[in-house]
Amino acid sequence: MSAKERQIASLRAIADELEAESSEEAGSDPYEAHPDTLRIIESRGTKRGQFNYSVPQELDLQRRIRRYHVEHGTQHGDVVALALDSWLRAQGFPPPPSSVRDEK
Repeated sequence: MSAKERQIASLRAIADELEAESSEEAGSDPYEAHPDTLRIIESRGTKRGQFNYSVPQELDLQRRIRRYHVEHGTQHGDVVALALDSWLRAQGFPPPPSSVRDEK
């Protein structure tokens, strides 16, 4: 095993441990919003950044996000942040510990 492969395996093990920790905190539904994510989104002092990606028009994501905003009051950027964070956590890619815990 090369040094790069060992490093990748080590990082994967760390990510798995973090995901297990996140899953315990978040509950049984892997797509439920994580408490740390909700705290960050609800914080007035949260720094925001632009997030632009081309997505298939057939998914009609912009209209669906606008409709969700109207029905639930969640801001458009927060809908995207919650959805992507939940999905990435469920796939085994939680944020680095420092990015969440430094905000506390």
